[in-house]
Amino acid sequence: MNDPAHALLPRRPLGPFSVWPIGFGAMRLTGPDIFGPPHDRPTAIAVLREAVDRGVDHIDTAQYYGPDVVNDLIREALHPYPPQLVIVTKVGAARDSRGGIFAADEPEQLRRGIEDNLRSLGVDRLAAVNLRLMRPGGPDAFFDDQLSSMISARDDGLIASIGLSNVSLEHLLHALRFTDIACVQNAFHPTNRDAQPVLDECTRRAIAFVPYAPLASGAKGPGAVLNAPPMVAVAARLECTPAQIALAWALTVSPNTLLIPGTSSVPHLRENLEVANVELDGEAVRQLSTL
Repeated sequence: MNDPAHALLPRRPLGPFSVWPIGFGAMRLTGPDIFGPPHDRPTAIAVLREAVDRGVDHIDTAQYYGPDVVNDLIREALHPYPPQLVIVTKVGAARDSRGGIFAADEPEQLRRGIEDNLRSLGVDRLAAVNLRLMRPGGPDAFFDDQLSSMISARDDGLIASIGLSNVSLEHLLHALRFTDIACVQNAFHPTNRDAQPVLDECTRRAIAFVPYAPLASGAKGPGAVLNAPPMVAVAARLECTPAQIALAWALTVSPNTLLIPGTSSVPHLRENLEVANVELDGEAVRQLSTL
């Protein structure tokens, strides 16, 4: 079944594909701190199935979520996949036995990472794979080698399109000299707009912009984005939650924005999908712009 709210938001481009703007980030289906198996595996499976049943056709994942946990859950819950489902994964990082994240971004490691995702998800080709940058600095010869590895994987038919994550405007512009870019994943939310130049360029070029941590990773406390007075005031006036307001705001910043809010809870999933029914008026946008 498709949720009635599905019809309220037109589809948006993701490289050669077209998806509903509210997708699902599968990262939080693991144990605490994105590490280990879920506490309640049946619920994790139920979340994935309900998301797709309600019209979600864009799922974001990675082999290093867990590690080696989330892709297995996705395959168990959804394989054989609906033909319209777009699964996007990422390479460039790995996790150690204690959950630490480290770079796995040499060109040959990127290729192995893509192949690992193909095997665990049970597909012959991935819709898109994001190259996650783990090293400081601007585009250089190493970045060129990374891009070459991603382009080779696409030319060999392993992936349909290439994305980037944690990149500067300079990285994006440099990459576009060599290849099309389907999507960019950067941190972005009402109190962290450092990626605005990247977002603007994505909008200009019709590249999907996928903000990760759109709720500031759910941070709590007096200074948290969801507790900011303008956020709370708008949510109260429009009779929805601050989280829904933050997600709705992200949809307004560009016609190319795609959301991938994550959760391990069916009720929370439903709350996120209800964002399709939230319409921010001019006063709400003005208030949120003060953050």
